[in-house]
Amino acid sequence: MKSHGARLEAWALMSPALALLGTISAVPMLYVVWLSLGQRAMFRPPGFAGLDHYLRIATDERFWNALGNTLYFAAFSVALELALGLGIALLLQRAGRARALVYGAVLVPWAIPSVVSARMWEWMYHPEIGVLSYLLGQPVNWLGEPRLALHAAIAMDVWKSTPFVALLLLAGLQAIPRDLARAAAVDGAGAWTVFRRITLPLLAPVILVAAVFRTIDALRVFDAIYVLTGGGPANSTETLSIYAYRVLFQMLDFGYGSALAVVMLAITGIAALAYARLLRAQTG
Repeated sequence: MKSHGARLEAWALMSPALALLGTISAVPMLYVVWLSLGQRAMFRPPGFAGLDHYLRIATDERFWNALGNTLYFAAFSVALELALGLGIALLLQRAGRARALVYGAVLVPWAIPSVVSARMWEWMYHPEIGVLSYLLGQPVNWLGEPRLALHAAIAMDVWKSTPFVALLLLAGLQAIPRDLARAAAVDGAGAWTVFRRITLPLLAPVILVAAVFRTIDALRVFDAIYVLTGGGPANSTETLSIYAYRVLFQMLDFGYGSALAVVMLAITGIAALAYARLLRAQTG
């Protein structure tokens, strides 16, 4: 009976915050869903469209191109950020007295706003005056070549977001008791065995949490790619966010643009639920 009363008290205390979150998130979300069911575009009579916009998405080649770019960007950027972030976290754990200085140096890319980072990398990628072309000794059109542009955007995102992943993984590493590694070393286990059999399994939940945050961010990436390439060349870097933005605010087709936003939200939600199941399996 006491636990039931404590649960009711907890819900009562959380209800104002939940009501506020519902107002600022659920209400706009429901309104976007409602917009996606209507015909709301320039030079077209308004009306109820039902599921017509979603049926149109199924045959929209530009949507599938944007979805492929988004998934490719998310998969490669998150995988590289997790791998590099883990390596940096392991190095930071052994930084010793210079740890504070190393922390500051590593976190600089994460502290720079995405728009500033994208503009900086745009100059670095310039085929004539860019530092990368200078180091290679020949001009390379990084952002003008469809085969290179998306990978150039991935490199910029990895540079920008890896410190965030490293910081999360470092917190997870510091929570692992050192006595476990010492006991394994006494039993004759080498550094690789300790990492593979002790460190990595205990760090797996934190890795999944970092993957959740970065995957959600990567699936809805907009500002960095929009500043870096604008979605070009030939839509080779156009993501779902950029496509939805263009439909909504350049073509002024609010019905179809809202449907694109709902589909993007659904894809992000599915990814979050998949990670949640993996996390539950790891911790349960």
